[in-house]
Amino acid sequence: MERSDQMFKVRAAELRKILVELGPAYIKIAQAVSSRPDLIQPSYLDELSLLQDRITPFSTEVALDTIEKELGLQIDELFSEISPEPVAAASLGQVYQARLRRSGQVVAVKVQRPGVQAAISLDILILRFLAGVVKKAGKFNTDLQAVIDEWASSLFREMDYRKEADNGLKFRRLYGGIKDVFVPNINMEHTTRRVLVMEWVEGQKLSEVKDLYLVEVGVYCSFNQLLENGFYHADPHPGNLFRTYDGKLAYIDFGMMGEFKQEFREGFIEACLHLVNRDFDALSKDFVTLGLLPPTAEKEAVTKALTGVFQDAVAKGVQNISFGDLLGNLGTTMYKFKFQIPSYFSLVIRSLAVLEGIAISSDPNYKVLGSTYPWIAKKVLTDSSPQLKSSLQALLYKDGAFRIDRLESLLTESLRARTEKAFVKIQREEANSRMVFKEILSFTLTEKGSFVREILIEEFAKGLDALGLATLDSLTSAATTRIPFTGSSVSFMSKEDMINLRTFHRLMFLLAGLESNKKSFEEVNGVGNPNNNQSAYLEESSLLSYQPALVSEILAMLSIIPELPPELQQQLLRLPADLARRLISRASARTIQRIFL
Repeated sequence: MERSDQMFKVRAAELRKILVELGPAYIKIAQAVSSRPDLIQPSYLDELSLLQDRITPFSTEVALDTIEKELGLQIDELFSEISPEPVAAASLGQVYQARLRRSGQVVAVKVQRPGVQAAISLDILILRFLAGVVKKAGKFNTDLQAVIDEWASSLFREMDYRKEADNGLKFRRLYGGIKDVFVPNINMEHTTRRVLVMEWVEGQKLSEVKDLYLVEVGVYCSFNQLLENGFYHADPHPGNLFRTYDGKLAYIDFGMMGEFKQEFREGFIEACLHLVNRDFDALSKDFVTLGLLPPTAEKEAVTKALTGVFQDAVAKGVQNISFGDLLGNLGTTMYKFKFQIPSYFSLVIRSLAVLEGIAISSDPNYKVLGSTYPWIAKKVLTDSSPQLKSSLQALLYKDGAFRIDRLESLLTESLRARTEKAFVKIQREEANSRMVFKEILSFTLTEKGSFVREILIEEFAKGLDALGLATLDSLTSAATTRIPFTGSSVSFMSKEDMINLRTFHRLMFLLAGLESNKKSFEEVNGVGNPNNNQSAYLEESSLLSYQPALVSEILAMLSIIPELPPELQQQLLRLPADLARRLISRASARTIQRIFL
């Protein structure tokens, strides 16, 4: 009847009313869905978003009575003023604005709905039964009832406001110091199982203001929650994230929190690393570590399937990888190879998916994984964890050969790991080569960059050694051509030396930030092209002929050194001795080898 637009709104309103009647557990599910504008039709999105803080409130008289019973004092003794009606009403409780009589501080007073625990218990019982039926009928590999149990556990913890208060204090301690993140203080003196009093936050919902900078701050904060400390906000729907009037990101609800164990955090980081670098064989092993795949799964078949699933998505570049697309593409493969979603992982996925949904409302092209990866790259390069160091070593070396393109990618991505307002505005602009060199140099000279520094020094030693041999080859060849009746000169360079020389030049280009020059050099000379038919001698000559321009660029970049802090300058002065020691060691080993072998 050509009334689809009108009926969408009618049906959306009906759905919201049905969910409210069904109870708080179903409302919680709808809250998560309401943050995905890329998945939900706008009319439904508008209606479901009302479930975040505009559910029909219960009686204020009942709420005030609950406050007095829980705190053991009359309302007039506690507050000098309190709003006559709730300012927000959600699935588990409702919030009043009040002013503490003793201190005069403006606070938010959250009061739990009467009978909510019994209602949620019944909801969970029904959902658990339905999960069992669906699992059997659909032959799902995932233990759906365990997923319901994990979610239910977090819901029941959320109903004890004393636990929420503890969560809020811990969250404030861990993340309250992050730049432009605001975590309100909890008033423990006036908090009980059913009443919570906390600092009042003035602002707007993050989803109602287009502030991409605060989205970036949220991504960084989420990275810290999930991958640094493992204590994360498992319910970051738009009603819980505010932009304060002084431009900060405020978290206002700490009822549903999750714990991400160390081994799973490292496994998740490794999975992201291997996905972006298209190492699908290692990715299949990561899935076993995370509990997504059974140990009995056929690794080769899984690797082949993952390559087919992720190859196109990753080919777009890390900044264009959508978390939602990855999950969508994985569906068929998950069923075929008996993938399972561990109960702990369901809250992590929900947290990431909700965050991406909020970001999309500010920027339809926003990708949470693409924005998180720079922080992952930085952590892999700097973390002291033996497991992550081992992963970095395996990523950078294959059969003893150094894969400089991967180091280049990690370093480049790690430089994007910032939240400064000025940087967010220009993050898509090309970085200044002088700034790039200064940042890479500063990073490698710090204690956190020691592991990468060792790798770079070793590769520089190999490269300088190969450069010396290449120079000797060049001089010998020049001398031979001037002497009549002499045969062609014998090259001192092995295939490994040629690879080391190539790597050395790539390192020099990387440090100098000479991306355009590097490309033109490789295009003109054919260096690194496996299909190039030039002889090793011609390639070696090409490398040497380009050396003066490269050296002049590097010398220009060395003017940055006086700008470094004194302690980093001292560290830099110690490098030549270490480099010389390694060069002497390589030369001695080669001499002994040629004498006796």
